[in-house]
Amino acid sequence: MGAFHTTEAVPEHRTAADWRDALSETFPTADVSVPGGDGTGTLGTVPLGPVRAVTVRGGRLRLRWSGRPDAAHRDQPLLVLTAVEGAVVVDQGDSSVRLAPGTTVFCDTARPTRVDLLRGYHVKCLVLPRRLLGLTEGDLRRLTTGPIHPESPSGALLGQLLTRLVDTAPTLLQGTGGTLVRHVVDLISVLAEERLHHAADDVPDTARHLLTRVQDHIERHLGDPDLTPESIARAHRISVRYLHRLFEYEDITVSRWVQRRRLQECRRELARRQAAGRTVSAVARQWGFTSAAHFSRAFRTRYDMSPAEWRRLALRHPDAAGPTRPAAPREPLRTAAA
Repeated sequence: MGAFHTTEAVPEHRTAADWRDALSETFPTADVSVPGGDGTGTLGTVPLGPVRAVTVRGGRLRLRWSGRPDAAHRDQPLLVLTAVEGAVVVDQGDSSVRLAPGTTVFCDTARPTRVDLLRGYHVKCLVLPRRLLGLTEGDLRRLTTGPIHPESPSGALLGQLLTRLVDTAPTLLQGTGGTLVRHVVDLISVLAEERLHHAADDVPDTARHLLTRVQDHIERHLGDPDLTPESIARAHRISVRYLHRLFEYEDITVSRWVQRRRLQECRRELARRQAAGRTVSAVARQWGFTSAAHFSRAFRTRYDMSPAEWRRLALRHPDAAGPTRPAAPREPLRTAAA
């Protein structure tokens, strides 16, 4: 059951291409690259109904997803990835996070995502359609903003569960895997809900659902320079005052939320080698900044460096962990009393 691939017997001059091909079959929506040409490793994959259990170890590797803004994005895979050994760096637009062994992270490939697996890594992951968890777009964004550490009760349980499932998947009888994985997905959903909504009982359902819709609206119109609290409130037929009250649950103003998301997208775009020919001003305009001077000041305030300095650092050191002061992850909804 499943497949196993190793580059051990592949001629040295063909290992990088062979390794890329094998990984592209396992992660068909990813752009796979082998920095430095160190294309060696072993890959095991087992189908469990709509889910795949995957284990990967070897030399340096990069997986990149550009994101899918269209309606088909709901079929894009979600990765639940646990680092077993070595260094793993995950960048999902907010900041780069280096995973310690035992740490688990959710990677939403419908959004721009990069996973750098450095020399000596060993990871285990489940690849599942993102719709299986039944989470809203806002919840998925919050779920992917930071790692789940093994010191937390849910993190310890999730890491052990995922590792055991991936290890035992090849020995499962035909038909057993699909049944088992349904229970596993249910448990992952419970753990995700626990992580996201530990104080959900204190947050009115209507406010939480409306806030999610507002945040989705902001994502769709992030590049519009006319995106303002007034236009957002008008689009949802609420007052500006009530809009500001909604964002009190996030402990941030709506204007600052919009600016933070724009800065995160600009930071991601400036780090792309394919965008090296674009001016900083053009990138700023793409994401709704009308003043280059204002953009530069806001970028420096948030990241302790200018946009040009960040671009030089990111292009010179693609594996850099991020700016000197990385963007703070967006936090779950807070209670009014928090």
